[in-house]
Amino acid sequence: MSTLKIALQKSGRLSEDSLSLLKKCGFSIETESGELKASVANFPLEILFLRNSDIPQYLMDGVADLAIIGQNLLAEKEFPIETIMPLGFSKCRVAVAVPKAFSFTSISDLNGLRIATSYPETTRRYFKSQNVRIELHQISGSVEIAPNIDLADAIVDIVSSGNTLAKNNLKEVAVILESEAVLAVSPKIKLNSKIILERFLFRLQSVLRASQSKYLMMNVPNTKIQEISELLPVLKSATVVPLSLEGWSSFQTVINETAFWDVIDKLKASGAQDILVCPIEKIAL
Repeated sequence: MSTLKIALQKSGRLSEDSLSLLKKCGFSIETESGELKASVANFPLEILFLRNSDIPQYLMDGVADLAIIGQNLLAEKEFPIETIMPLGFSKCRVAVAVPKAFSFTSISDLNGLRIATSYPETTRRYFKSQNVRIELHQISGSVEIAPNIDLADAIVDIVSSGNTLAKNNLKEVAVILESEAVLAVSPKIKLNSKIILERFLFRLQSVLRASQSKYLMMNVPNTKIQEISELLPVLKSATVVPLSLEGWSSFQTVINETAFWDVIDKLKASGAQDILVCPIEKIAL
């Protein structure tokens, strides 16, 4: 029987979030600490735990059929690897940062200066597009310390909250690209693996839809049902159940969480009462 092989970062926050997502999809993952491969008891899926920077090559070679990986790494490698969907976690950006004392007005201020980075190709492309000449120093790990030890005048690195930059007396001055975890597929995935992939994607999409949605219930006057229906984007049609209180109904639907906050005042103004918002585990369409 064919098995779908998915590559994950072997350690770190991206690995933890990826495993959490797979478990929410109902995959029973059998793994022990330090293992580089894990099987799934209830689905033809095998998990490969790899060094993050090696994952694009494994996809290119067809060793892995899929991977959960950061967009920033795919951009750095520039391999012809298709991205199936964004996953909504591990959001960050590749940014240029300089010492706080640096008087920065534009990216041209870095012309001729030393830039330290773990993303040399991304950095080269960006500064070339800006017509800025740089002296590039490729290093791995602890990029933020480079200006403090006079290895570089500025850096290009991954930024999430910005706390690490602040701790190293640096400030962000330009964003090269935005990134998040994505599901990527090997260009060499076999036909029988593609069949399993469809089943895998159905589970994944059901969980991702649910994470972005909420189940909404409220009591509304019958005379306002149509008005409230027009305020809310719904999957297909809202459920309306008559209450024992004459002239009132329970109005139930599924909405995007952000949509609720956009219309809450309008719902109340239209007479909605006892508004209840509940989480959803999965949505299968």
